[in-house]
Amino acid sequence: MQKETAGGKWDRLRSWFPEREFFMRSQGQVRFITITTRMQMTVAAVVLAAVLGWAISMSVMAFNQYRASSERASLLEREAHVAQSEERFDAYSDDLDATVADLQARQEMLDGIVEMLPEDLVAEAEDTVSDSSEESAELISMMREVFPEAVGLAQIEARQLATVEALTLYADRRAARAEAAIRELGLDPRQVADSSTAMGGPFEGMFGDGDSAIDPRFERLGLSLARMSALERGMETIPQFMPADINSISSGFGYRRDPFNGRATMHSGLDFRAPHGAPIYAAAAGEVTFAGRKSGYGNVVEITHNTGIVTRYAHMSGFNARVGMAVEAGDRIGAIGSTGRSTGPHLHFEVRVNGRAVNPRHFLETAPHVLEEARAEFAPHAAAAGQ
Repeated sequence: MQKETAGGKWDRLRSWFPEREFFMRSQGQVRFITITTRMQMTVAAVVLAAVLGWAISMSVMAFNQYRASSERASLLEREAHVAQSEERFDAYSDDLDATVADLQARQEMLDGIVEMLPEDLVAEAEDTVSDSSEESAELISMMREVFPEAVGLAQIEARQLATVEALTLYADRRAARAEAAIRELGLDPRQVADSSTAMGGPFEGMFGDGDSAIDPRFERLGLSLARMSALERGMETIPQFMPADINSISSGFGYRRDPFNGRATMHSGLDFRAPHGAPIYAAAAGEVTFAGRKSGYGNVVEITHNTGIVTRYAHMSGFNARVGMAVEAGDRIGAIGSTGRSTGPHLHFEVRVNGRAVNPRHFLETAPHVLEEARAEFAPHAAAAGQ
């Protein structure tokens, strides 16, 4: 039965390669070329063996490359761990005076940073962005054995690195809190904190020398502080101050009947009814980018608070602001009037994000509380004094 099965399979295999004859005519003569089944099967076997051999060799090469790269990465990681302590040791050994100057420069930089931070600095956090304690302990132990004169310097650097790591954690936590507050108000933190335009000036490294090698932990601290500062500056540019008395709102944001023709229309802001000449205040910090007359709006002031955020104040009777002026939240920028398409003295106030009008009430009523909570988390002393 098995022989019959094997024979049947062999017959089926042979059927795939039937004997073939080719006719060729050359110079009036006809020739016959016969390709036998055995010849076809032999060629097919050779081709299949070559393909399998190529596939196996490629698989072996790929596996060897993967194993080599993994071993190389592991080796580099071990070498980097050893180099951290050995390179710092070599730096002490080669030029003690230069090392002292470098540590002094670092300390001056740290002193300057600490002076800019609030007194309630969270410097004793349980966890840090990175932990150099084991590395520093290893270095100090090495110094005690072979270079006792530099033990004091190693201890100074260990304290500096611990301070840098704590400062980095503090800056990251403040940045994360500011980012959460901005998102809660429906804005993109990346856009609010964008400060990449209109920048320049000479390069001054962290230690004053543009060619100096900077410890990655110090560079990480600089980036964290920059991000924290940009986000907190961005919070100040979010509309959060009432431009007029909130109790005097006479028309809200959304569809309403037009006061002149009675037809349905979109009202893209808030109307604050008030006596002629009543003050108008900037809703947030920013720069005056327009002060003049616009069709339908009458006398208008526009303030650009940050990338994509603009507030518009319309129907004014007079200006206290000019183009290019920097303003803070609560600064008086003009007076209420009835210029333009208006039925009486009032302020028409708009908030536009990327050119699109949004409901100002959301910002004016929500932003003060959200932003105050974000600020208070890292300023408990100030919050207590305010109470």
